[in-house]
Amino acid sequence: MTIPMELQHASEDFERFLRDAKEQSGLATRNQVFTMVQGVLQTFRRRLDVREALAFADVLPPILRAIFVSDWDLDEPKRPFEDRVIMTREVQALRRDHNFSPDTAIRDVAVALRKNVDGPAFERALAALPTEASEFWCV
Repeated sequence: MTIPMELQHASEDFERFLRDAKEQSGLATRNQVFTMVQGVLQTFRRRLDVREALAFADVLPPILRAIFVSDWDLDEPKRPFEDRVIMTREVQALRRDHNFSPDTAIRDVAVALRKNVDGPAFERALAALPTEASEFWCV
């Protein structure tokens, strides 16, 4: 079997995603964007059980999938979906002294993510999750 195309082009696809997220958020550097993206993905992941999170991860491009599941504390209790402001503060709490995520971080990542995933597969994955999951990724 040949190497799947999504793996062959994972770096290029990730760079395109970072550019989209940088443009959407107005952040200045790739490092700032990476922290924002990681914070958004972790904030979302904390609101899913393991099965839900893995099903969602399956529709992410390879490098985003890796970021989504990395540093996962499986003993951390599942959190409820909350007001967008509260979840944004959670995003901004990751590496607080080096985090420049704007108040629009969740929306900014959602816009960039939707440009870089298989749209129908993404919507099917969200439809299988709690209603709040779709609202989290709403643009």
